[in-house]
Amino acid sequence: MSQSREVAIRKNRYFDSVFLMAVARRLGEQSGVSAAAAVMGTPANKEALIEMGFSERKLNAADPSDLVVALEGDGEAIRSLVDNLEEWLVRPKMELSGGTAISVDAALSQQGNSNLAVISVPGEYAAAEASYALDHGLSVFLFSDHVSIEDEIALKQKARDAGLIVMGPDCGTALIAGTGVGFANVVRRGPVGVVASSGTGLQEFTCLVHRSGSGISHGLGTGSRDLSDEVGGFSTLAAIDALERDSGTRAIAIISKPPGKKTLKRIEKRLKACSKPVVACFLGLSPGSVSGAKQFRTYSTLDDLAAAALGLVGARPATSLSGPNAADSVGNEVQRMAATQQYVRGLFAGGTFCYQSQQVFQDAGIVAYSNAPLEGMHKMADGNKSIEHSLVDMGADEFTVGTPHPMIDATQRARRIGIEGQDPAVAVLLLDVILGYNASPDPAGDLAEAISTAKANAMKDGRYLSVAASVCGTDGDPQGLENQERILREAGAMVFPSNVQATEFARDVILRRLEGD
Repeated sequence: MSQSREVAIRKNRYFDSVFLMAVARRLGEQSGVSAAAAVMGTPANKEALIEMGFSERKLNAADPSDLVVALEGDGEAIRSLVDNLEEWLVRPKMELSGGTAISVDAALSQQGNSNLAVISVPGEYAAAEASYALDHGLSVFLFSDHVSIEDEIALKQKARDAGLIVMGPDCGTALIAGTGVGFANVVRRGPVGVVASSGTGLQEFTCLVHRSGSGISHGLGTGSRDLSDEVGGFSTLAAIDALERDSGTRAIAIISKPPGKKTLKRIEKRLKACSKPVVACFLGLSPGSVSGAKQFRTYSTLDDLAAAALGLVGARPATSLSGPNAADSVGNEVQRMAATQQYVRGLFAGGTFCYQSQQVFQDAGIVAYSNAPLEGMHKMADGNKSIEHSLVDMGADEFTVGTPHPMIDATQRARRIGIEGQDPAVAVLLLDVILGYNASPDPAGDLAEAISTAKANAMKDGRYLSVAASVCGTDGDPQGLENQERILREAGAMVFPSNVQATEFARDVILRRLEGD
C-alpha cells in the first residue's frame, strides 16, 4: 500500500473553524487515511502543514480566503476523497427562521433584534468583523484565535465604551439565557451566574451545578488572556456588571487560570463592592494569596467552587457525584501493579483540567512536567515526550494547528494512550471526556479501544495499568452521560464525576507507591 500526500485548494471558499474541525475528523476516520486537515489558507495554517510534510509549492498557491484540505495515507483512498471533496463540505440541514447569513448586515436584515454576534473566522479577519459588530450595537462571542493582543485590547475598550461585552478571542463556551454557544453542555436555568476565562472550566462548573439540581442564569466566557495584565480584565469586569444587574442571578462564580497581579487587584476591588455574593477559583493560586471579603471567597478547585456557589443559593452538592470508594479503589489498584510502576500520565482534551490536575498534585507536594505548567511545575521540552509525572494539555496549539481539537477528534489522544501504556514506569493514565454540543458524538467510544488495548498489553507484560477518567457532561447532553460512563467502564477505566476526583485518585495511588505499599 503506497503512502502519499495530497493537497486540495478551493478558491474563495470560507468555512468556520468549528465546521472544518468536524470535516477533518470525518475525513480522518475514512479507511486508508492516516492524517487529515481542513483549514483556511492563512500563513500560520500553511506553515503548520508544511512542517507536517505537505507540499510547500502547492500550499503557497492558497490565500487566506481559500479552503485547504490536506490528506495523508493510501494514495488511491485519498485521491478518491479529493475527487469527491464537495460532498464532505455540505453542512447538515438546520431549521433556521430566516435562512443562513454570511455577514453581519445580512444577519441583521433577517433578525434585526439580535444583540449578540458569534464570530468564527481566521484570526487575521476576526478583529475587523468583531469591530463592525460592535459598531452595530452587538456584543460579540469571538471564537477565533490568533487575534493579536493589541486588537483584543482595542475591541474590549470599544465594547466597554459602548456598554457591550466581547467574549474572547479564543472563547470556546458561553451560556446565554440557557442557550449554549460553542462547546456547551445542556444545563438547566437557575440562580448561579458564571464568568470564566476558560471554556472547559465553565463546562465543568456548570455541569456540577446542574447535576446537583440547581442551574445557571448565564455563563459568560471572556477569552483566556482577559485577566492578563496586558489586557486588564475588561470582559471580566463587564460580565460581573451584567450579572450584578441580572434579576435572575443570585450568586456569581469566577473561574480563571492565574491572573496578572495588577489585574487581580482590580478584580478584587470590584468584587468587594459587588452587591451579590461572589465566589472564585483562580487555578494556580492558593486561596490565602487572594485578599477576600465577606462577600468574596476563593477556592482552589472547581468542585469546591461549585459547592460554595450552591451553598449561596440554598442548594447542596449531590451525593451521587461521589466516585468509586477511594480508599478501597486505591488499595485494590496498587496491589496489582509491578514494582516499576510509579508515574501518572495525564492526557487532557480540556486545558483547565490540565491546570487543575497540576493544582491537586502541587497541593500534595508532587511535581509534574507539563506543556502548560503552573508556577512550580516543570516545562516539558517536547509535549510529545512525557517525563516522569506528565500532565499534557492536548488541546494546546502545538497539537491542534492543522488538526481538529481533541474534543472533536480523539485520534492523537488514542495514539498517545497506546504509547504511554507501553512505558513500564506508568502506573496511572489520567483522562478527561467532555460531552456537549459540537464535541465528538461519542468521545468515550473514541478512546475505548485504546484504553482496553493498553490495559491488555500491560497485563501481558506483567503489569497492571490503572486508568482514571472523568466525564464532564449532563443527562441532557446529546452523547448521553450514563452511556458514556458505561463505555469507559467496559473498557476498563475507573470513572469519576469530576476531574478533581479522578486526579485525587491518581494522587493517592502515587502517594501509596511512595510509601512502598
